[in-house]
Amino acid sequence: MVGDDNFEGWTSSSRNGDDETQSLVMNPETQSSPAQENCISLLEIEMRRKLKFFFMNPVEKWQAKRRFPYKFLVQVVKIVLVTIQLCLFAHNRYNHVTYTGNNRITFSHLFLKGWDPTREVSSYPPALGPLAIYDKQTFYQTLDYAVVGYANLYNAMGPYSYASEDNHLTPPVLCFFHYKVGDIFPFNESYIFNSDIIESCLNVSITENITDFSSQKYMQMQNYTIAFPALIKADLRFSLKTVNYKNAGPMTPSECYQFDVKILFDNQNMDGQMLLSLDVFPIRLQCIGDIKYIDGNRLDYILRTILNVLVIIVCAISFVLCSRAIIKAQQLKMETVYFFRECYKKELSVEGRFEFWNLWYIMIIINDMLIIIGSTMKEQIEREQFVGDQWNTCSMFLGTGNLLVWFGVLRYLGFFKTYNVVILTLKKACPQVARFLLCAILIYAGFTFCGWLILGPYHLKFRSLASTSECLFSLINGDDMYATFSIMSFKSPLLWWFSRMYLYSFISLYIYVVLSLFISVIMDAYETIKLYYKEGFPKNDVQMFMASCEEEPSSGVFRTSSYINSSGSLKRTVIKFCCWRKPTLTSFVLGRKKSHPSDCTAI
Repeated sequence: MVGDDNFEGWTSSSRNGDDETQSLVMNPETQSSPAQENCISLLEIEMRRKLKFFFMNPVEKWQAKRRFPYKFLVQVVKIVLVTIQLCLFAHNRYNHVTYTGNNRITFSHLFLKGWDPTREVSSYPPALGPLAIYDKQTFYQTLDYAVVGYANLYNAMGPYSYASEDNHLTPPVLCFFHYKVGDIFPFNESYIFNSDIIESCLNVSITENITDFSSQKYMQMQNYTIAFPALIKADLRFSLKTVNYKNAGPMTPSECYQFDVKILFDNQNMDGQMLLSLDVFPIRLQCIGDIKYIDGNRLDYILRTILNVLVIIVCAISFVLCSRAIIKAQQLKMETVYFFRECYKKELSVEGRFEFWNLWYIMIIINDMLIIIGSTMKEQIEREQFVGDQWNTCSMFLGTGNLLVWFGVLRYLGFFKTYNVVILTLKKACPQVARFLLCAILIYAGFTFCGWLILGPYHLKFRSLASTSECLFSLINGDDMYATFSIMSFKSPLLWWFSRMYLYSFISLYIYVVLSLFISVIMDAYETIKLYYKEGFPKNDVQMFMASCEEEPSSGVFRTSSYINSSGSLKRTVIKFCCWRKPTLTSFVLGRKKSHPSDCTAI
């Protein structure tokens, strides 16, 4: 028998003198014969070869059995296709979002009274306060300004029209949300209140090209009175249509949109400040283009559809191949478990069982599912009308799937010693990092809740729990420290001094202690991996069992092994996939007897 004499006595010679590790026979109560010993020893050799072949990389498997690495080829093709798809989709989505944002700014100038261009630039801290209304007369004037701007849409620089098919003005809808009863008498600290919320809407009947409109008089004519003490919010809604032909050409046709515009008057805080904002909800429509662009539209549509279909097909093939590989791995694990249990009278260790779970394949299966779903949504979006939420959902699936696809490239870099150090270091440090982060997160949560509660009313960066956490995380990375100190309000000297102690202690603890310990955990794992490369990696029972198989992949023994070859038969494949039969050594011996009757005649 070819084996390792140091493998805990798991050889035929060590079993001959030890009753507890005696060789397996057909009946455990019957003494084995020399022919049975010879047959079982040969099966043990082939089991080691089978395990060694299973854990080979694609290059070694090619050398061992000249089997074409089709899974590797599928992954390469998938990376190319999904990357092309993502680049095209990202470009289109960027143009879509930018176009929508620019139109929102245009509508703000056309329909919002008091809009200033400085509000178009995002800055932190904000250069201006919120756009708000503080008296009733300004509320009516703002409403009049929006209605007149909508009625005189032809004055706009952009190619906008009304949402009706004949381009006639569609009356905007003015809706009010207010409490059922909300009478307040501050002079004697009394009120009458009913918390039921009522929605009432009015169709504002106007004509085109009007230059003067009074919403207050119009409401009086409709016998409607606004109860401002009970008013929660109001909004003015209307829709516009436009065509974007910025990128129109032989391969990129024009795009048609409908913009649902909503001007919101927000009075939920009831603090005398009614916030004014404008929001736009884009809907892409099917264009009826000029005759010059019909061929281009058709060609663009066909190419996009072909790309989507190819991505779905390749990801489906990858999904099937990786799922099949995982199923085969679990079948081999069951065979190995029963082989160890019946031959060596011991259970396979947890580390040994975990060796049969290929996390790379699981990650590939996940990204295949995400990309298939995203590509299906993308094809549906490009065929039919869609809204912004569908576009964002599709980008989430495609973006996350592409992220995992590129992570999967690390699997193939791991076949080289130099690049594998990073992966092995992360794998080694993962348990220690998880335990370390658990403690660090608990301390971080304490600082977060404390800062939100105490500093929130007086500090811009601590207004909410999310902004507090983001501020503290930025401080850990040394971002904008001085501004965080200087923004604190001086209204309360006690809180001002507390903020200094709070920030100094947090920054000192996390930058000088927590981060240093975190780096030391990673470095300790890195030094351990370097030591393993010099002195050898620790092995579990499966790896020790395979270590006795010293045949090189190019030796040709893996192409002639009867056990490996027989595992590819149609009958065995049907049994494995359909019946999931638990393999026993009896089946091993019978399979070997059929392949080499001369070795197992006495059984």
